[in-house]
Amino acid sequence: MTRISADRIAAIEARRDELQAMMATGDLPSDRFVAVSKEYAELEPVAAAAGEVRRLRAEGKSLAAMTQDGDDELRQMAAEELHENRAALEAAEHALALSLLPRDAADARPAMLEIRAGTGGDEAALFAGDLLRMYQRYADKRGWRVELMSASASEAGGFKEVIASVEGTGVFARLKFESGVHRVQRVPVTESGGRIHTSAATVAVLPEAQEVDIDIAESDLRIDVFRSSGAGGQHVNTTDSAVRITHLPSGIVVSQQDEKSQHKNKAKAMKVLRARLFEAERERAASERAGARKSMVGSGDRSERIRTYNFPQGRVTDHRINLTLHRLPEILEGELDELVGALIAEDEAARLAMVDG
Repeated sequence: MTRISADRIAAIEARRDELQAMMATGDLPSDRFVAVSKEYAELEPVAAAAGEVRRLRAEGKSLAAMTQDGDDELRQMAAEELHENRAALEAAEHALALSLLPRDAADARPAMLEIRAGTGGDEAALFAGDLLRMYQRYADKRGWRVELMSASASEAGGFKEVIASVEGTGVFARLKFESGVHRVQRVPVTESGGRIHTSAATVAVLPEAQEVDIDIAESDLRIDVFRSSGAGGQHVNTTDSAVRITHLPSGIVVSQQDEKSQHKNKAKAMKVLRARLFEAERERAASERAGARKSMVGSGDRSERIRTYNFPQGRVTDHRINLTLHRLPEILEGELDELVGALIAEDEAARLAMVDG
């Protein structure tokens, strides 16, 4: 620990102890207890990591001294344990450094997942459907809840566009690196000649915003209602329940018609609008912080080709970190942890390098 980090850690540990004492009194109002316990939960891992570093350093000093004294067998045992201690210390110091990195305030939020078919016509729409199912299965494995907000189905299957809300623990933290262009290389079912086609779909992952995050004035909105378009027959909505909301200052337009209730459609549309405005503000703030984001995997550029799914070779390649996995079927079944973990590790390494530099 440097002098600066030692001072910072001392302050964190003192605050952790103060919060622990406050919770132990049992005198806090419920809302204050929630705030205090949340702050405690954020500081405790840092304090614990610092304690482990101190313990290992003290142990290392003792072992180093033992290698200089005693009989040969004792010195040999101490040398072996010292080797293990140094490896454990290196890992503990790395964990402490990570715990001290600034956190993205949006990491703990739910996310809005938007998938749009790109180049490739019907095949792109089918691929967009494959991506949605992949994320739904990943969400199931992590115990998250997925709610479709709106969907524009393709006649051949799949989706031209689909928007879903994903709620659970650490949703945005684990999905935020999925934003960008996803490319697929495969033989379409409609292709009689067996030729491989390349298609694409765009994924955008936005942290969900609360009303307190984004203040939207009614005067900034133009709200149009219209009759939902449907497949015909009993599914045609005969009332003007569909809603289109235009945010005049930004020009962002959100339409919602999946619900039969105009009120529910408006509520869903406002949820999507808040997420898009919140993300626009986050991007504006990020652009003001030098070019830091360009050195990280999570630039969030919607036009950036980030990943290729190659069916003939059964591989998935993430171009940002040059990682290729020959596990395409498993990944499409929602086995994303290896990919996501590698992206998070690369982002952490880049941010640590910026701190060290």
